[in-house]
Amino acid sequence: MVAKKPRVVIIGAGMAGLTAANKLYTTTGSNDLFELCVVEGGSRIGGRINTSEFGGDRIEMGATWIHGIGGSPVHQIAQEIHALESEQPWECMDGSSEETSRAATFAEGGFQLPPSVVEPASTLFKNLMDYAQGKKVEDSTASNGEVEYQKLAAKAYKIFTSNGSLGNLSVGSFLRQGLEIYWDSKKNDEKLIGSGNWSRKSLEEAVFAMHENIQRTYTSAGDLLALDYSAESEYRMFPGEEITIAKGYLSIIESLASVLPPGLIQLGRKVTQIEWRPESCGGQADMDNGYGCRPVKLRFCDGSVMFADHVIVTVSLGVLKAGIQQDSGMFNPPLPSFKTEAISRLGFGVVNKLFLQLSPTHDRKGPELNKFPFLQMVFHREESEFRQKKIPWWLRRTASLIPIYENSSVLLSWFAGDEALELESLKDEQIIKGVSATVSSFLWQPQKTENSNSHELCNGNVSSEEHCGVNFSKVLKSQWGGDPLFLGSYSYVAVGSSGDDLDKMAEPLPSSSGYGPCVSHPLQILFAGEATHRTHYSTTHGAYFSGLREANRLLQHYRCVGV
Repeated sequence: MVAKKPRVVIIGAGMAGLTAANKLYTTTGSNDLFELCVVEGGSRIGGRINTSEFGGDRIEMGATWIHGIGGSPVHQIAQEIHALESEQPWECMDGSSEETSRAATFAEGGFQLPPSVVEPASTLFKNLMDYAQGKKVEDSTASNGEVEYQKLAAKAYKIFTSNGSLGNLSVGSFLRQGLEIYWDSKKNDEKLIGSGNWSRKSLEEAVFAMHENIQRTYTSAGDLLALDYSAESEYRMFPGEEITIAKGYLSIIESLASVLPPGLIQLGRKVTQIEWRPESCGGQADMDNGYGCRPVKLRFCDGSVMFADHVIVTVSLGVLKAGIQQDSGMFNPPLPSFKTEAISRLGFGVVNKLFLQLSPTHDRKGPELNKFPFLQMVFHREESEFRQKKIPWWLRRTASLIPIYENSSVLLSWFAGDEALELESLKDEQIIKGVSATVSSFLWQPQKTENSNSHELCNGNVSSEEHCGVNFSKVLKSQWGGDPLFLGSYSYVAVGSSGDDLDKMAEPLPSSSGYGPCVSHPLQILFAGEATHRTHYSTTHGAYFSGLREANRLLQHYRCVGV
């Protein structure tokens, strides 16, 4: 009788799952060691990578950035497959990075802030985040003004960490303490300035809040008070610039999948339950229960089943959070407590992208007047009597509205937390109305003269039909929070959690934690995905590394060579 090959089933055809499949297949394909299968609940590959088109431009509905090109495996693949250049316009975000930013910062009420107002709060925020992320090296080339903010950040760090324990402290509380220390060092003019009834102090706080909102989209934490301070310094980025992929992030996924034979990836195969054998298994009892010599039984939404020796679970942390609920039954028997507690403690937030296409305008003359700026928005505080009522609440924590490249007719805005979830529930007409009203409260109103570049401020006095001469024809939004295959966007280390929980996420089962050894069938359930990587969580390259890790775990188990 010919012995059966070990069957490895990978749940999820995103970055982690396809990286694992690629590694297992390319390493052992010639030896035909494994019976390999990837099951994907959706109708496409890519997971939280989803390249699309809008307004004739290539856009990303999900993962967007290569976070540092130095040593990034994603960047290496993109180079190898020549995906970094494209004839079709793409979401290159050439006006959003710090090095090349041409952003214009406007305050609610319709006036542009000078650098003298924007830069102090921006520089303070940057230096505070450097301390939170463990980048406490003083720059000897810094200007006197920069040194001042480095010292303020150092003072905030010293006070914040003076109790000797960083447990249950948040990034948000550290940032706010730094802002208070800054204000203590300054005498801010409380006189109302500008056309929106602002004081200098209120403007600086609003600029600071704008950066906080940007940070919310970076981390997916709906509130930075929920973002653990001590874990922030463990997070790692690759050196070098952050770039997007000209031919789309999906080109990386397609490259990984291209080596796999037809039929290995099965779409529309949503797993509803994973039955596993945490204790000693094998023998006649398991034969009678249909397991045979394979310890894991997968049940699918169509009623079919599949047996496996090893299952690599790459579903999102959001799906795992739903899966450990008492009425879910995703795992049978339930996962051990060390695993469920880590899943529960870690954070998993919602970040959505909103794309809007500008309508063609015929009352503007000259290329300069047809440009939409790289707009950063500064809003009044919630309790301010000067808040403009026509701006909807779900837009008030949005930091920017920017073209996806210079002169593009496609604009992009990012949303996090409750605002991101609200966006998912809105109709296109509601979104266009809300964004148009907001733009009218911020942007300049071009004078209708052919030979002048002069402008007048909207100052909120533009009717809802005019919208400062800016109109939108259509919208496209991501909806990661409500998608049952994801239930959110990416993970973060929440207050009350730690990097140790990310390590626990990566532990395979059966494990010595809570269960005895299953000598005959080890490594029944393995876990991969961005939420299982201690230093690169929330990123595509973290998902990539995790897929390699679990593939290598199996290769080493079967005494194959892994890299």
